[in-house]
Amino acid sequence: MKRNPTLILAGVGLYLITTGISYAVFNQQLPSSNSAIVSPVAKVSPSGKAKFKVDPSLPKNQTCPLNGVKFTEQEKKVLDTRRPLAVMIENSEDARPHSGISRADIVYETLAEGWITRFMAVFYCNTAFENITIAPVRSARTYFLDWVSEYDALYNHVGGSNRIGENANLTDPRANALGQIDEYGIKDLDQFGISYPDCYRNPDRLTHPVATEHTMVCFSDNLYRIAEKREWTNVDQKGIPWDKNFKKWTFKDEPVEGGKGNVNSVKIVFAQGYDKYDVLWEYDNVNNIYKRKNGGVPHFDMEENEQLSAKNVVIQLTKLTGPVDQNGHFLYGTIASGKAIIFQDGKALVGTWSKKSRTGRTQYFGSNGNEIEFTRGPIWIEIVATEQQVTY
Repeated sequence: MKRNPTLILAGVGLYLITTGISYAVFNQQLPSSNSAIVSPVAKVSPSGKAKFKVDPSLPKNQTCPLNGVKFTEQEKKVLDTRRPLAVMIENSEDARPHSGISRADIVYETLAEGWITRFMAVFYCNTAFENITIAPVRSARTYFLDWVSEYDALYNHVGGSNRIGENANLTDPRANALGQIDEYGIKDLDQFGISYPDCYRNPDRLTHPVATEHTMVCFSDNLYRIAEKREWTNVDQKGIPWDKNFKKWTFKDEPVEGGKGNVNSVKIVFAQGYDKYDVLWEYDNVNNIYKRKNGGVPHFDMEENEQLSAKNVVIQLTKLTGPVDQNGHFLYGTIASGKAIIFQDGKALVGTWSKKSRTGRTQYFGSNGNEIEFTRGPIWIEIVATEQQVTY
C-alpha cells in the first residue's frame, strides 16, 4: 500500500508536540506535601520583582511606629492593611551571609543552643512595595515569643522547641515553644504549614554547600498574602487592631552639629570560646551609623550587597538560665527589669529596661528615669547575661 508522505510528516509532528507538552507538564509538577521542598529555580523569588515603587517626589511625612523612620503616605496605604512580621533567622557560620535582614526595622539577637546566636527580625515599615527574600529561616524558641507578643505580630519560623514524641521527656516544659504558640494565640506562620512558592529549601542560595537546616527561604509578600487569607491583616478575626495596646517608643532626629560622641566601637562576646559569634559594632561618625561585624568580618546582607548597620544598638542585660534540659534549651528573664546600655550617635547611655507582662512593651529608660529617645532608624537589641560580655 502506498503511504501518504504528508500524513507521515503530520504524525511525526504531532508526536513531537505531544511529547514536548508532556515533558513540560511533568517538569512543572510539584509535590502536594506541606513539608519543605527544593526550589527548581535558585535565588529567584517565585513572585518576581516588586509591582510598585515608591514615588521619590512624595514627602516623607509619616512616622514608623517601630523605629521612627519617615515614609510616605503611599507606603502608609499598604501598611495600614498589615501588621508587623517577625521572622526567626539563624546565625550559624555556615548559613551566612543572610538574606533580607538589613530590611528589618528591629532585630533581636541572643543565644540559642550550641552557644550560637539567633535573630528575630521584625519587618513592617520597610516592606511596603517589595517582596523581600528572607533566609535562612529557623525554629522558634520560647523567649522570642515574649518579644513577638509585644507587636501582636505574624510569626514565621520552621518548627520549634517542643514536647512532642521523644521530646516530651527531653524538653523542659518551660521551653515548649510550639505549645506556647498555641496557648498564647500567636498568629503562627510555621513553615510546616506553608510550602512552595511561599517558603522552600534552596540549597543553591549560597556559593557553598550547606546542611539542609541552613536552606529555608521565605518571602515577605507571600507570607502577608497567607496572613490575609487567615484574616490576620491590620486587624484580627475579631476586628482588633494589632496596635490597640502597642506602646510606641519615642524618637528623635539626627544630632545637631557637634552633638555626636566618640564611643567608636561596641564588642559583644556572647559565649567565651565561640569567637565566630562575637559581634563588633563600629561607629561611622560621618553617616552616624554602627556597622556590624560578626566573627571578625563584616556582616553582609547578600540580597542588598551591603554591610548590616544600625542607628541604635541596645545592650539588654537579662537573666540567663540553662541549659535547662537535654536538648540544651535556654531560658531568659524577659518579663522583668534590669540594666541597659543604649549606643546611639557615638554615645553610650546607661539606663534600665522594664517589661511588665508578656504582651507588654519592653521600655528603656535613661539614668534620669526618662524614657530613651531612639535616633530614627534600625534598632538592634542584643540580649546578654552580664556586663562583662560587653566592651566599649
